[in-house]
Amino acid sequence: MIFAFLCAFISSVYASSLCFLVFSGSVKLRHLLPLKFIFFFSFLASSSKITQQEPTPTLPSDSNSTSSSSPIPSTSPIPPPSASFYRSLYRWAPTTLLQETSSFTSLESITKYRRKQTCHKSRVFGKDHDKFVNVVACREGEPVCADESSDLEGPFCFIYSTIFRRLGLRLPFTPFERALLTEVNVAPAQLHPNSWAFVRAFAILCHSLGHTPSMDAFLFFFEAKSPGKKLWVSFNSVAGRVLLTLFQQSYKGFKKNFFKVRSNRRDPALLDGFPLYWAENPNL
Repeated sequence: MIFAFLCAFISSVYASSLCFLVFSGSVKLRHLLPLKFIFFFSFLASSSKITQQEPTPTLPSDSNSTSSSSPIPSTSPIPPPSASFYRSLYRWAPTTLLQETSSFTSLESITKYRRKQTCHKSRVFGKDHDKFVNVVACREGEPVCADESSDLEGPFCFIYSTIFRRLGLRLPFTPFERALLTEVNVAPAQLHPNSWAFVRAFAILCHSLGHTPSMDAFLFFFEAKSPGKKLWVSFNSVAGRVLLTLFQQSYKGFKKNFFKVRSNRRDPALLDGFPLYWAENPNL
């Protein structure tokens, strides 16, 4: 500060003196060359003074904004809801049901699964039926009992891949299948695969005999059974009216393989006419 003040004072005195001497003719301009250093120091002093008086402005600190000196954060996907979120939303669901989540949590996982299943002839992942069905990956931690209250993107239903891969069902569901789901008040994923095998076999049998399968005819031979400690609703043969045997005594390996299905504008009625979401109270 002292240096700047002295340089500014000296330059102002010399400037006024030089103006008088030059205009009076007492001093030639070539004699003034050494004085250029004084003006140079004056310039440095004034620059230093300006720098000190007008510091570079900085943005006020804000905990919600990123500092200009810090790197710009990379865009990251929104984390999936926590288990407590689903627990608070579906208080009626037992813990074991909330723990039933899918392994199909990305488009890559669905594509990988589809490539492995080269024997698909049910047209669910079929080449000429893809345009009618939107197969969507589930979110991580999303239970099979989730509904639109936790997914605001529109109607959907969960479907286990095994009923297409092993049982040969396809979308859209037939009027018989829709009526049966509605009567029992269960979602497609809420009906055990072994019971879907009964539904599929009964429809094939009816068609082979030249009859249209109906809900009333099916429920003459089968009745819905309370799941008890189990999670899935099952059909059992009515006593004395055994028509079909069980598809598998122990149906395993299906629980983690379900995906989300949505309709699209090519078939907006794809999900009409049957319950889409896991029912707290099925009609048993």
